[in-house]
Amino acid sequence: MPPKANADFVCAMEETREVYRRPYASSPPLVCIDETSKQQVKETRAPLPSPPGKPQRYDDASERNGVSHLCMLFAPLEGWRQVKVTDRRTNVDWAHGLTDLVEVHFPHAEQSVLMSDNLHTHTPAALYEAFAPQEARRIIEKIAWHHTPKHGRWLDRAAIELRVLQRQCVDRRIPDQEMRKREVAAWEHQRNQHAVKANGRFTTEDARIKLKKLYPSF
Repeated sequence: MPPKANADFVCAMEETREVYRRPYASSPPLVCIDETSKQQVKETRAPLPSPPGKPQRYDDASERNGVSHLCMLFAPLEGWRQVKVTDRRTNVDWAHGLTDLVEVHFPHAEQSVLMSDNLHTHTPAALYEAFAPQEARRIIEKIAWHHTPKHGRWLDRAAIELRVLQRQCVDRRIPDQEMRKREVAAWEHQRNQHAVKANGRFTTEDARIKLKKLYPSF
C-alpha cells in the first residue's frame, strides 16, 4: 500500500483496538455487525449408508436451492449474538437490523457502540432509505459508529463469529431456508446459553511490532 493508505489503515486499526479495550462496566454496549450469504443445496440422490463411527457419504450431484443472507449481531463482551436469516441483502434490511439493535436488544442504553466493516452500504444513510427523517435521525443518535479499516475486516469480531458459525453449523449441505433457520437458531441458543465471549489478545502494542512495515519510519 502507498504511504497514505498505510497511515489510513493503521489509524483505523488502532482506533478499532482502542474501542475493544474500553472497560466493560463503564462503557455503553459494544456490538459488532457483519453479513454473509450461504447457498442452499438439495441432495438429488440418497446418501450412501455408512459403517458405525464413519461420516455419512454423499454423492457429488446436488441441486442449488436459493441463497440466504445471514446478518450477525455480536456483543463480544456480553457473550451474546443474534443471527438473522433472510432472503435478501439490502440497505433497508441493514437499517431494520440497526433498529432492532437499539430498540429491541439494548433499549435502555443511551447509546450503543457499533463496529462494522467499511462497506459503502454500512453507513447511517441507509436509515434514511427505510424511515422518515425524524425517525432515522433518532436511531442514528443512539449509535456511536466505528468502522474497521479497508482490508481489515478481520478486526470485526462479528466476522470472526461468522467463521465460527460456518465451521460449527453451516459448512454442509442444507436443503432449504427453513432448515437453515432452525440450525442457526439452535447454534445461536447454545452459544448464548454459555455466554461465549470473544477473547481478543491482539493489542495495539502487538500491532506496532507485528505490522511494523505499515508504520512510517522516523
